[in-house]
Amino acid sequence: MSGNLYIVSAPSGAGKTSLVSALLEADRGIRKSVSYTTRQPRPGESNGSHYHFVTTTDFERMAEAGDFLESALVHDNRYGTSRKWVQEQMAADIDIVLEIDWQGAAQLRKLMPAAITIFILPPSFEALLQRLNARGQDPAGIIARRLANAREEIAHVTDFDYVIINSDFQTAATDLQDVIRAERLRTPRQLNRHTALMNRLNNRLQQE
Repeated sequence: MSGNLYIVSAPSGAGKTSLVSALLEADRGIRKSVSYTTRQPRPGESNGSHYHFVTTTDFERMAEAGDFLESALVHDNRYGTSRKWVQEQMAADIDIVLEIDWQGAAQLRKLMPAAITIFILPPSFEALLQRLNARGQDPAGIIARRLANAREEIAHVTDFDYVIINSDFQTAATDLQDVIRAERLRTPRQLNRHTALMNRLNNRLQQE
């Protein structure tokens, strides 16, 4: 028995990070994998909590050593998921959620076909642009690059198991939590978790 792996992807500005934060607050049975990145911290971000911020040299060294389950170049920065941490958590029957882009999701689908993939869509291009500007964290050039990349990112939406449209945040947050709850109720997972119950029921039925 092992934990489920959930992958949440979205174009920048669609609300992925806020939705995953709401999920972690509502569901104590799931943990977030903290990615490694070569980008600079944004205001309010802390090392080890939001990301593990590393140099390009350190990132490349880790990649060569096979330390990442997946890695990708996104908006001119490198991102990677710790292989050891994810495998240890899942082996302990802990559910894990990853916030990664479509490239990393594609890599993990090949490596771990049982992973559950979820894509977050904005309700409109205008909403995406408004959210990126509202952050007040990125210069105009970076925002323009993120918008340009959004087209390719959204083109991969059909590769994912679930799609959530973040028009109303609370509705989208509930939708994400419902996906997690539904996946935990799948027959193989329930039977594995409740082996003792199944044995008791089968024994009693055989006595009737």
